[in-house]
Amino acid sequence: MVSAVVFDADETVIDLRPAVTGALAAVLEEMRRLTPAAQGVTLADLESDWDAVFGDHASEPVIEIRRAALARSIGRAGLGAELDRFADLFFARRFALSRPFDDTLPTLAALRPHYRLGLATNGNSRAERCGLEGEFAFELYAHVDGLPKKPAPAFFAAVVEAAGAEPGAIVYVGDTADHDVVAAQEAGMRAVWLNRKHHPRPAGLRPDAEIRSLDELPAVVATLAASPVR
Repeated sequence: MVSAVVFDADETVIDLRPAVTGALAAVLEEMRRLTPAAQGVTLADLESDWDAVFGDHASEPVIEIRRAALARSIGRAGLGAELDRFADLFFARRFALSRPFDDTLPTLAALRPHYRLGLATNGNSRAERCGLEGEFAFELYAHVDGLPKKPAPAFFAAVVEAAGAEPGAIVYVGDTADHDVVAAQEAGMRAVWLNRKHHPRPAGLRPDAEIRSLDELPAVVATLAASPVR
Protein backbone atom coordinates (compact mmCIF):
# COMPACT_ATOMS: atom_id res chain seq x y z
CA MET A 1 0.00 0.00 0.00
CA VAL A 2 1.12 3.55 -0.76
CA SER A 3 -0.80 6.53 0.60
CA ALA A 4 1.70 9.40 0.16
CA VAL A 5 4.30 10.47 -2.38
CA VAL A 6 6.84 13.04 -1.19
CA PHE A 7 9.27 14.93 -3.40
CA ASP A 8 12.63 16.55 -3.04
CA ALA A 9 12.63 20.00 -4.65
CA ASP A 10 15.75 21.12 -6.53
CA GLU A 11 16.63 19.03 -9.59
CA THR A 12 13.65 16.77 -8.82
CA VAL A 13 10.55 18.89 -9.40
CA ILE A 14 12.31 22.25 -9.89
CA ASP A 15 14.77 22.95 -12.72
CA LEU A 16 17.28 24.76 -10.55
CA ARG A 17 20.36 25.00 -12.77
CA PRO A 18 19.10 27.59 -15.29
CA ALA A 19 17.80 29.74 -12.44
CA VAL A 20 21.11 29.71 -10.57
CA THR A 21 23.12 30.34 -13.72
CA GLY A 22 20.90 33.26 -14.67
CA ALA A 23 21.14 34.71 -11.17
CA LEU A 24 24.93 34.45 -11.16
CA ALA A 25 25.05 36.10 -14.58
CA ALA A 26 23.09 39.03 -13.12
CA VAL A 27 25.54 39.22 -10.22
CA LEU A 28 28.50 39.23 -12.60
CA GLU A 29 26.95 41.93 -14.75
CA GLU A 30 26.47 44.15 -11.70
CA MET A 31 30.02 43.46 -10.50
CA ARG A 32 31.40 44.55 -13.87
CA ARG A 33 29.22 47.65 -13.85
CA LEU A 34 30.53 48.69 -10.46
CA THR A 35 34.26 48.14 -10.88
CA PRO A 36 36.88 47.45 -13.55
CA ALA A 37 38.36 44.90 -11.16
CA ALA A 38 35.53 42.54 -12.10
CA GLN A 39 36.33 42.47 -15.80
CA GLY A 40 38.57 39.44 -15.40
CA VAL A 41 36.02 37.51 -13.35
CA THR A 42 34.07 34.87 -15.27
CA LEU A 43 30.75 33.12 -14.79
CA ALA A 44 32.69 29.90 -14.32
CA ASP A 45 34.51 31.54 -11.40
CA LEU A 46 31.21 32.38 -9.74
CA GLU A 47 29.81 28.92 -10.35
CA SER A 48 32.88 27.34 -8.77
CA ASP A 49 32.53 29.37 -5.58
CA TRP A 50 29.64 27.21 -4.33
CA ASP A 51 31.79 24.08 -4.33
CA ALA A 52 34.68 26.00 -2.78
CA VAL A 53 32.69 26.97 0.31
CA PHE A 54 30.26 24.09 0.61
CA GLY A 55 32.45 21.82 2.72
CA ASP A 56 32.85 24.40 5.47
CA HIS A 57 29.15 25.27 5.51
CA ALA A 58 27.39 22.00 4.62
CA SER A 59 25.35 21.84 7.82
CA GLU A 60 24.10 25.43 7.52
CA PRO A 61 20.89 26.62 5.85
CA VAL A 62 21.28 26.69 2.07
CA ILE A 63 20.69 30.43 2.02
CA GLU A 64 23.78 30.89 4.20
CA ILE A 65 25.84 28.63 1.96
CA ARG A 66 24.83 30.74 -1.02
CA ARG A 67 25.73 33.93 0.85
CA ALA A 68 29.15 32.48 1.63
CA ALA A 69 29.62 31.62 -2.04
CA LEU A 70 28.54 35.12 -3.08
CA ALA A 71 30.93 36.66 -0.56
CA ARG A 72 33.75 34.74 -2.19
CA SER A 73 32.54 35.79 -5.64
CA ILE A 74 32.28 39.51 -5.01
CA GLY A 75 35.49 39.43 -2.99
CA ARG A 76 37.27 38.63 -6.24
CA ALA A 77 36.55 42.23 -7.26
CA GLY A 78 36.93 43.92 -3.89
CA LEU A 79 33.19 44.28 -3.38
CA GLY A 80 32.94 42.35 -0.12
CA ALA A 81 31.15 45.17 1.68
CA GLU A 82 28.22 44.85 -0.76
CA LEU A 83 27.18 41.31 0.21
CA ASP A 84 23.61 42.14 1.26
CA ARG A 85 23.01 44.01 -1.98
CA PHE A 86 24.33 41.18 -4.13
CA ALA A 87 22.47 38.54 -2.14
CA ASP A 88 19.22 40.43 -2.71
CA LEU A 89 20.01 40.63 -6.43
CA PHE A 90 20.89 36.94 -6.64
CA PHE A 91 17.80 35.66 -4.86
CA ALA A 92 15.41 37.98 -6.69
CA ARG A 93 16.73 36.74 -10.02
CA ARG A 94 17.00 33.12 -8.90
CA PHE A 95 13.35 32.94 -7.90
CA ALA A 96 12.17 34.90 -10.91
CA LEU A 97 13.79 32.26 -13.12
CA SER A 98 12.79 29.17 -11.06
CA ARG A 99 10.39 26.88 -12.89
CA PRO A 100 9.15 23.31 -12.54
CA PHE A 101 10.49 20.75 -14.97
CA ASP A 102 8.11 20.11 -17.86
CA ASP A 103 7.21 16.71 -16.42
CA THR A 104 6.42 18.00 -12.91
CA LEU A 105 2.91 19.42 -13.11
CA PRO A 106 1.44 16.62 -15.27
CA THR A 107 2.89 14.04 -12.88
CA LEU A 108 1.51 15.78 -9.81
CA ALA A 109 -1.89 16.01 -11.48
CA ALA A 110 -1.83 12.29 -12.24
CA LEU A 111 -0.85 11.32 -8.70
CA ARG A 112 -2.99 13.74 -6.70
CA PRO A 113 -6.33 11.87 -6.98
CA HIS A 114 -4.76 8.77 -5.46
CA TYR A 115 -2.08 9.88 -2.99
CA ARG A 116 -1.27 12.63 -0.50
CA LEU A 117 1.53 14.70 -2.05
CA GLY A 118 4.30 16.44 -0.14
CA LEU A 119 7.43 18.51 -0.73
CA ALA A 120 10.35 18.02 1.66
CA THR A 121 13.68 19.66 0.90
CA ASN A 122 16.96 20.97 2.24
CA GLY A 123 16.98 23.80 -0.29
CA ASN A 124 15.76 27.37 -0.74
CA SER A 125 13.07 26.55 -3.28
CA ARG A 126 9.73 27.47 -1.77
CA ALA A 127 6.85 26.05 -3.76
CA GLU A 128 5.02 29.36 -4.08
CA ARG A 129 8.11 31.05 -5.55
CA CYS A 130 8.86 28.32 -8.08
CA GLY A 131 5.58 27.81 -9.91
CA LEU A 132 4.27 25.13 -7.53
CA GLU A 133 1.94 27.03 -5.23
CA GLY A 134 -0.92 24.87 -4.01
CA GLU A 135 0.46 21.69 -5.57
CA PHE A 136 1.25 19.89 -2.31
CA ALA A 137 -0.76 18.88 0.72
CA PHE A 138 2.23 19.71 2.91
CA GLU A 139 5.66 21.30 2.58
CA LEU A 140 8.71 20.82 4.81
CA TYR A 141 11.85 22.94 4.63
CA ALA A 142 15.07 22.24 6.49
CA HIS A 143 15.99 24.84 9.12
CA VAL A 144 12.37 26.01 9.39
CA ASP A 145 10.92 25.40 12.87
CA GLY A 146 14.10 23.57 13.85
CA LEU A 147 13.87 20.88 11.18
CA PRO A 148 17.35 19.45 10.52
CA LYS A 149 18.67 18.82 7.03
CA LYS A 150 18.58 15.50 5.24
CA PRO A 151 19.85 12.89 5.84
CA ALA A 152 19.00 13.39 9.53
CA PRO A 153 16.44 10.83 10.77
CA ALA A 154 14.45 13.67 12.33
CA PHE A 155 13.89 15.13 8.86
CA PHE A 156 12.20 11.94 7.70
CA ALA A 157 10.33 11.58 10.98
CA ALA A 158 8.78 14.96 10.18
CA VAL A 159 7.84 13.66 6.72
CA VAL A 160 6.09 10.69 8.31
CA GLU A 161 4.18 12.94 10.68
CA ALA A 162 3.14 15.35 7.94
CA ALA A 163 2.10 12.54 5.61
CA GLY A 164 -0.05 10.96 8.30
CA ALA A 165 1.04 7.49 7.21
CA GLU A 166 3.28 4.64 8.23
CA PRO A 167 6.78 4.95 6.73
CA GLY A 168 6.22 1.93 4.49
CA ALA A 169 3.22 3.66 2.91
CA ILE A 170 5.33 6.64 1.81
CA VAL A 171 7.31 6.89 -1.42
CA TYR A 172 10.09 9.48 -1.37
CA VAL A 173 11.31 10.75 -4.74
CA GLY A 174 14.61 12.56 -5.24
CA ASP A 175 17.74 12.92 -7.33
CA THR A 176 20.42 12.46 -4.65
CA ALA A 177 21.54 8.93 -3.83
CA ASP A 178 22.51 9.36 -0.19
CA HIS A 179 20.00 11.97 0.96
CA ASP A 180 16.96 10.93 -1.05
CA VAL A 181 17.36 7.18 -1.45
CA VAL A 182 19.53 5.74 1.31
CA ALA A 183 18.25 8.03 4.08
CA ALA A 184 14.61 7.58 3.08
CA GLN A 185 14.99 3.80 3.02
CA GLU A 186 16.70 3.84 6.40
CA ALA A 187 13.61 5.66 7.68
CA GLY A 188 11.44 2.81 6.39
CA MET A 189 10.11 4.50 3.26
CA ARG A 190 10.16 3.36 -0.33
CA ALA A 191 12.60 5.47 -2.36
CA VAL A 192 12.58 6.31 -6.06
CA TRP A 193 15.81 7.61 -7.53
CA LEU A 194 15.21 10.20 -10.24
CA ASN A 195 18.27 9.89 -12.45
CA ARG A 196 17.59 12.48 -15.15
CA LYS A 197 21.19 12.57 -16.36
CA HIS A 198 21.67 8.81 -16.62
CA HIS A 199 24.49 8.68 -14.08
CA PRO A 200 25.91 5.25 -13.29
CA ARG A 201 24.27 3.82 -10.20
CA PRO A 202 26.59 4.19 -7.18
CA ALA A 203 27.91 0.94 -5.78
CA GLY A 204 25.54 -0.49 -3.21
CA LEU A 205 22.64 1.81 -4.05
CA ARG A 206 19.38 -0.12 -4.26
CA PRO A 207 16.45 2.21 -4.81
CA ASP A 208 13.00 0.68 -4.87
CA ALA A 209 12.82 2.08 -8.40
CA GLU A 210 14.97 4.18 -10.72
CA ILE A 211 13.43 6.52 -13.29
CA ARG A 212 14.74 8.92 -15.90
CA SER A 213 11.71 11.22 -15.92
CA LEU A 214 8.79 11.97 -13.62
CA ASP A 215 6.56 10.81 -16.47
CA GLU A 216 7.45 7.28 -15.36
CA LEU A 217 6.49 7.86 -11.74
CA PRO A 218 2.72 7.19 -11.67
CA ALA A 219 3.19 3.68 -13.07
CA VAL A 220 6.12 3.04 -10.72
CA VAL A 221 4.16 4.15 -7.66
CA ALA A 222 1.23 1.96 -8.70
CA THR A 223 3.59 -1.02 -8.90
CA LEU A 224 5.08 -0.22 -5.49
CA ALA A 225 1.60 0.14 -4.02
CA ALA A 226 0.83 -3.40 -5.09
CA SER A 227 4.05 -4.85 -3.67
CA PRO A 228 5.06 -5.51 -0.05
CA VAL A 229 7.63 -3.34 1.66
CA ARG A 230 11.07 -4.96 1.44
